[in-house]
Amino acid sequence: MNPPSRRDLLRAGAAASAAVLCPSPVSASPPPAGCAPPLGPVRVLPDDPRYADLVRRGNRRFVGTPDEVRVVGSTDQVVSAVQDAVRTGRRVAVRSGGHCFEGFVDDPAVRMVIDMSGLTDVYHDPRRYGFAVEAGATLGEAYRRLFLGWGVTIPGGSCPGVGVGGHIAGGGYGRLSRLHGLVVDHLHAVEVVVVDRSGTARAVVATREPTDPHRDLWWAHTGAGGGNFGVVTRYWFRSLPTPPARLLDFRVTWPWAGMDEQGFHRLAGNFGRWCARHRAPDSRGRHLYGELILSRPQAGGHTLAGQVPHGSGHLLDELVSALSEGVGVTPTVSSETLPWLTATLGGDSDDGKGWRLKVKSAFHRAPLTDRQLRVAYRHLTGADNGPLTGSLSLNTYGGAINAVPPAATAAAHRNASMLLFYLAGWTDPAADPRCLAWIREFYRDMYADTDHVPPDGAYVNYPDIDLGTETRPWHDLYYGPNYRRLQEIKARWDPRNVFRHDLSVRPPGR
Repeated sequence: MNPPSRRDLLRAGAAASAAVLCPSPVSASPPPAGCAPPLGPVRVLPDDPRYADLVRRGNRRFVGTPDEVRVVGSTDQVVSAVQDAVRTGRRVAVRSGGHCFEGFVDDPAVRMVIDMSGLTDVYHDPRRYGFAVEAGATLGEAYRRLFLGWGVTIPGGSCPGVGVGGHIAGGGYGRLSRLHGLVVDHLHAVEVVVVDRSGTARAVVATREPTDPHRDLWWAHTGAGGGNFGVVTRYWFRSLPTPPARLLDFRVTWPWAGMDEQGFHRLAGNFGRWCARHRAPDSRGRHLYGELILSRPQAGGHTLAGQVPHGSGHLLDELVSALSEGVGVTPTVSSETLPWLTATLGGDSDDGKGWRLKVKSAFHRAPLTDRQLRVAYRHLTGADNGPLTGSLSLNTYGGAINAVPPAATAAAHRNASMLLFYLAGWTDPAADPRCLAWIREFYRDMYADTDHVPPDGAYVNYPDIDLGTETRPWHDLYYGPNYRRLQEIKARWDPRNVFRHDLSVRPPGR
């Protein structure tokens, strides 16, 4: 007898899980026998001791003051909450993990916040032949459940505490994306609570199947970001990738001490050139993920952090050698071989909560220019007028991400070699003007040759309300030519513009 195949084992695991499956009900019927009822709905008002925690879950620059927070545990409860908001004329926003860099959820105009804390299941759904991940789950919960249950994963971000609800809708980029693409490249279906022209809320399941009349709603959730079309309650995936069994987790630091401006230029320039050489879908370097964090002198040095599958350590050696050429200082290298799940769940779990933050982003096809390298050096080493934490991260991009045509998903940036992440973090509210000015001037100077915006676009999951000019509006930088189609989808699925924020897709004509 032949040994069971991987597909046989997956089917067996799915069958076993189906026997005890208690998914969130779509109907109002009671849960099946043996299943606990869902959490909620819970109405948390301002005088409730839980209120302060529920409105302080993200960037400390923004704290909401809604009339209520509705904690939900099923799709039906989301439908009811949205219907209540529409009926009473209250602005509504949704919180999945609380990791928003702008104040979209905490906008003073928002009077009801729907908190997805009770929608956290991750399971195999035999009805849809796929894996269901509810929108209130964190990335860490999704990674753990998918891997321990079926040996698979989604190629998502590195912060375990981020909620999947918004992360996936914005594309979902992470450490395995150069090998397996964005998370949305594996998305089969999405369940969304929408509001029609009459003001009636209902749940809709949209799939990627060409014959699905709701397919456009699925496409809109493959990179257009959250808070645009409705409330996502569940995602379904098929054919998820298998992560490496073990990873070489590494950290390489080049000290500021002894590094002059030319050495800084060589380090950052070398990294950009390496990324440009390895941006293709079939590049040997696609197996390596790395982020070079260029920091202010107070941090002590510049750090390359990342991972590569066990057995591919030669790629790290080659990268460190390439980056160090001409830098003039010797880096320190530390690495550890870990099981994939251990390395993945050991990522940054703070997620910036407790900090006052401002971020900006930019896709780059080519390395930084000599002028941009001079600008970066000047802003990182200038007078002590910056934030406690100020940095520019150059992240590897491309690989399998670039194998997908730009119009196949709403995530249109399919030809980049790097994703840049500008960060300012501080704790004192009195420092807001100074720290915001630092990062805004830094970004504006970096792109002085291109109307002060990055010519290759920006990443919607790092939202920035400053972004855009008259000639290059924010939606062009986030979505490119896909924006017009997104507007048409907005008109169909959110004709009353119920779901909106400062960077939401606008209805046609607005």
